Order: sequence, then structure tokens, then C-alpha cells
Amino acid sequence: MPIFTEYGYLAVFVMLLICGFGVPVPEDVTLVTGGVIAGLGHADVHTMFAVGMAGVLVGDGTMFGLGRLYGPRIIKLPGFRRVLTPERFASAQDAFHKYGKWVMFVARFLPGLRTPVFFTAGMSHRVSFATWLLMDGCAALISVPIWVYLGYFGAQNWDWMFGILRQFQHGIFGLLALGGAWLAWRWWKSRKAS
Repeated sequence: MPIFTEYGYLAVFVMLLICGFGVPVPEDVTLVTGGVIAGLGHADVHTMFAVGMAGVLVGDGTMFGLGRLYGPRIIKLPGFRRVLTPERFASAQDAFHKYGKWVMFVARFLPGLRTPVFFTAGMSHRVSFATWLLMDGCAALISVPIWVYLGYFGAQNWDWMFGILRQFQHGIFGLLALGGAWLAWRWWKSRKAS
């Protein structure tokens, strides 16, 4: 954590950009760490929240923009073909067709799926930048302050913070299960109608 206490805002911003590029670094850990360093007096918590929002949106927006501008070229790169196979791309296209903009809102809460979903959204040209920004921005306004302020208030009470994290994790899994059931119901309903 010395890099975070020494470079604070810049370290959090850069780590969130790296998360946006699909590197398997948990975004929530970076945001909680930003809150903790603010709670320990190394940064202002409200500024850290703004930096967190900027890092999340710039990272996600970069993937959306790369998909929009260079998608067909990038998707041919050997390393990228393993991440976004033609089958996954077709599946993401189908999800956008069936569920629309809500796919991008839900993707914000699904580590590992954000990058392919946002890249595909840009590459598909079915989603405008304004729509992407609205959906991702609204979802980020839920997730970013939760993690930053949780870290801030938990900085002086680690046992409390880890207890809250465990409870919150169960709540997130419950919400994801409900969301998955709702998407399955919509899929089943659309299949039944056709």
C-alpha cells in the first residue's frame, strides 16, 4: 500500500484504468483502498470519490471507444481473440438485441464481463456513446461511492469493515441471482413468443 499512500489519487486512477482494460485486478479493492488511504488522512475522501468515478468511466469509455473505432482490427489480434471469441461477440450482440441498454448497467457489477460488454457495445454500433455513458455512469454512481466510503469509514475499524464486506458480498450475490433469474425469464418469454 505504500504506492497508494505516496501517490494517492494518481495510483487509484491508474489502477482503475488498468481494471478497465480487462486486467484481472479487482476494481472494488482499488476503490476500497482509496477510501482507506483517505480515512487514514492521506487524501480527501470526496476527491477520492471523484477520482474513482473518473478512473472507472475513463477506463470503461476507452474500451467502448476502442471497440467503436478499431473493433474489427483489434478483434483479430491473437491475444484478444481468446478473450472475445466470435461466439462471445455473437452472444453479446444477441444480449444487446434482447435486453438493450440494461446489459451495460448490469455489466458494471460483473467483474470479468465489463470489458467484453463495453468493447462489444462500441463495436456493434448499436449503442450510442451517450447511452453507454448514462448506463455505466448510473451504475458507477451506485458502486463507486459504496466502495470508497466503506474504505473511508472502515479505515479505523478493520473488523467492522470486513464484516460489512462479507454481508455486502452476500447481498450482491443475491441481487445478481435475481438479475439472472429476471434475464432468464425474459429470454424464456421471448423464445416462447417467437
